[in-house]
Amino acid sequence: MSFSIDPALARLITQRFPAAQSAGSFFPLSGLTGQTGKVAVGELTLLARHQSKAAPIPGVDRRREYHILRRLAGSGLAPAVYGYADAWLLLGWQPGEALRSEEFARQLAPLAASVAALHQQPPSGYRLSLLRLLQQYWLLSTPERRHHGWLRAIQKLKRQGEPKPLRLALLHMDIHAGNVIRHRDCLRLIDWEYASDGDVALELAAIVAGNALDAEQQQRLTISYARLQHLDPATLAQQMRRWQPWLSLLMACWYELRWQQSQEQTFYALAARAWQRVLSD
Repeated sequence: MSFSIDPALARLITQRFPAAQSAGSFFPLSGLTGQTGKVAVGELTLLARHQSKAAPIPGVDRRREYHILRRLAGSGLAPAVYGYADAWLLLGWQPGEALRSEEFARQLAPLAASVAALHQQPPSGYRLSLLRLLQQYWLLSTPERRHHGWLRAIQKLKRQGEPKPLRLALLHMDIHAGNVIRHRDCLRLIDWEYASDGDVALELAAIVAGNALDAEQQQRLTISYARLQHLDPATLAQQMRRWQPWLSLLMACWYELRWQQSQEQTFYALAARAWQRVLSD
């Protein structure tokens, strides 16, 4: 079922595609941050992404996403970018099928190649600060849900300081099965809303944590990536471990805020498990 198009999005589409007979049809997509939908404009299929002011997510900035994806134009790594205006980002639709969770571990070698290719691109100039993100989650959360263990975890990481980057690069920072599209035997990454510059080891550690890779799978990913990037696998693995406490808290914060904003029981259960891991460290 299609829905009426937001007037701001309709203006953006009309500006970019003046020959189109209408602004197109909007088909909302579930499970994504903010108001996101597939847009059909004639025979062209687009993806429209909106930044919600009512339910903000730390680290999501459609304007930054627009500029980063423009930098990646022609790289073959990211979707086409058609425009940004009034908090709406208009992208090309990536054809293909998302990997199933059980497929992800079987694609670690080609995935490592895709990640290495991304990390070889010039940095974007948008530096990621996990500490700032963690502090923003705390401030956005409902005061009644804040607890001493959460504050203690933030303060502990603040005292430690973020690990010095092993190698600074443009990161995707949301690589999981649903964001990896297989098209014509190639893997493509979608959903670049968290992309920014950071430590390559942080990206690898996030892939491990976000996809629950076991020790053998983690080793395969690390060795494949290290070989392509001319890094020592042991040094890379050690740096990935330094980022694990940061990612554990970040995941707990993300699930917590999504639960507070949506009241979906799935996020509540995920947040509970994530907090248990954080507080047991």
